[in-house]
Amino acid sequence: MRWSFSIRGIVFSALFAALLVGLSFLQVSLGFTPVPITLANMGAMLAGVFLGAYYGFFSIALVVVLTAIGLPLLDGAGGLGQILGPNGGYIVMWPFDALFVGWLSSKSNGSDAISYLKLFLVVEIFGSLLCYPLGVAWLAHSVHISTAKALVLGCYPYLFGDALKALLTTLVAIPVRRLYPSRTYLESGGAKVVRLSEDEVAQT
Repeated sequence: MRWSFSIRGIVFSALFAALLVGLSFLQVSLGFTPVPITLANMGAMLAGVFLGAYYGFFSIALVVVLTAIGLPLLDGAGGLGQILGPNGGYIVMWPFDALFVGWLSSKSNGSDAISYLKLFLVVEIFGSLLCYPLGVAWLAHSVHISTAKALVLGCYPYLFGDALKALLTTLVAIPVRRLYPSRTYLESGGAKVVRLSEDEVAQT
């Protein structure tokens, strides 16, 4: 098995990684919970929709890994404390949000009302709700509270806002993807490709 990365794919992955970093600074603390309202998870939704499963996962995983090794990428903070802290479960799930959103959204390229509804459901379920099982469980573990209390602190207050993010992502994605399909900016123009075999990956 071989993984192929086009130069354009890497560049756009970096751009969406930077978008998530920028969005992470747009957050509001609720005071009663360590989990802020943030636009960062919308970056994962957008990466999945526009980059697809392959590059979407790579883009957001890049942010998570670089944050874990100490780069101050998420709201100006970095290090394992970000990943192992109360919000770690949500952060770890962001690459998988992008993966599933990218995979499932690529199956529908229409622009009628049904296409909008389908894409909204994909983004809402896999770009938003998918985070909560691990996010809430890790929050409960990290601050030593019950699951019921963790749901109050880390789930219920955010459901409506996440639905709005999914809706905005959908409203932006469909017309833009119609004008600029992902292949036009990820693969076209004779971009060179970097290929890594399993053995080469294991050696890095």
